[in-house]
Amino acid sequence: MNLTSLKLTEEQVNQYHNEGYLVLDSLVPAEVCDQLKDRMSEILSSFDAEEVRSIFTTNEQARRTDRYFMDSAERISFFFEEEAFNGSGELNQALSLSINKVGHGLHLQDDLFRQFSLSSVWEGVLKQLGMKEPRAAQSMYIFKQPSIGGEVNCHQDSTFLYTKPMSVIGLWFAIEEATLENGCLWGIPEGQKAGLLKRFERTCEKSDETKMVSLKEHHWPESDLRAIPVPKGSLVILSGEFPHLSYANRSKHSRHAYALHAVDACCEYPKENWLQTSSQFGFEKFECA
Repeated sequence: MNLTSLKLTEEQVNQYHNEGYLVLDSLVPAEVCDQLKDRMSEILSSFDAEEVRSIFTTNEQARRTDRYFMDSAERISFFFEEEAFNGSGELNQALSLSINKVGHGLHLQDDLFRQFSLSSVWEGVLKQLGMKEPRAAQSMYIFKQPSIGGEVNCHQDSTFLYTKPMSVIGLWFAIEEATLENGCLWGIPEGQKAGLLKRFERTCEKSDETKMVSLKEHHWPESDLRAIPVPKGSLVILSGEFPHLSYANRSKHSRHAYALHAVDACCEYPKENWLQTSSQFGFEKFECA
């Protein structure tokens, strides 16, 4: 990237803390987005769809976890769209149009994604928003496939990456244009002020079994939702407690995005969280120039 630093204005910082999110339009050069997209195509070409068929869902009634998912924290793992297969278990379309997301260790395992993800530019942004010691916890490349791109229910990122005190910040990069038609983000401004509603955690420290724990009762009115369509290369910064969702993509156009979630190393990261690192040094520092 051509960015060496990024200085947020006082107004932008205040907007993030007040509304729970901030949009920086067309920040990442188009050629960088294309490089990440092309690299993901190369990564996907090496995946054997017969090896594993793990389906990603945000439907809590259908949510399940398995060893493949739990081991994905530091690997490059592939998760299918719910509607990718027919009744016989065969793909309805090409593999490249069937994957929901790839995660959660792209920033660890691939040189190009690591260089982009761990840029000192993002560290600077995170510190301006209040983090003392930013660390990259997880990364996901999200496809939002044409016609079958699944809905992501309203959620808060801190549900899945809980810290004490809460510190999660999500960096959501639009690799392609995100529109109302292809499944852009929607969120509830100031919704983070209600606090965290749920925690997704292991039933015990080394278990593959997980549970959703309710912390408080609260209802987010659908009428409060605001669409967040953005052009290619935009960065959407999300507070960990900011409620957001994306609707299903029934259009003919994909909506590729790359999401990186950061936590503050100054905060406690509980062993009950589903995502754990094998490194004694914890999550990755932002050290790339």
